[in-house]
Amino acid sequence: MIASGYRARWQGTEYEASPDGALVRLYGSDQAPGFDEVRPGRYRRIVPVTELEWFGYLHVTGRIDGAPVVLLAERGDEVLAEYVGGRGPVGAALGLPAVEPGVYRGWVPRARVADVMPRRTGS
Repeated sequence: MIASGYRARWQGTEYEASPDGALVRLYGSDQAPGFDEVRPGRYRRIVPVTELEWFGYLHVTGRIDGAPVVLLAERGDEVLAEYVGGRGPVGAALGLPAVEPGVYRGWVPRARVADVMPRRTGS
């Protein structure tokens, strides 16, 4: 599953997160003490960043024909991949559309992507 975005670990559990200055909004799909329901099946708790065990960004990476990509979304048997190797001819050769100069991004069959791995940045 593609889950790129801000993440935070608080009290031993990892949550989808959204920074807001010195605070971080934590989101979960299950009711938990101190979490408010913001819509059916979606709960939020706001905590100081100083209470977090870890806060950062999760990127899901992979390779298409050996070239590095970041996976941005998924739908059915396809993933939205963006080439991140920095060489325009390689991005074009992957068959990904140029969405702006030097940026190649498009939907590809999931089976075409190898070495899928989550990569975390942050502290």
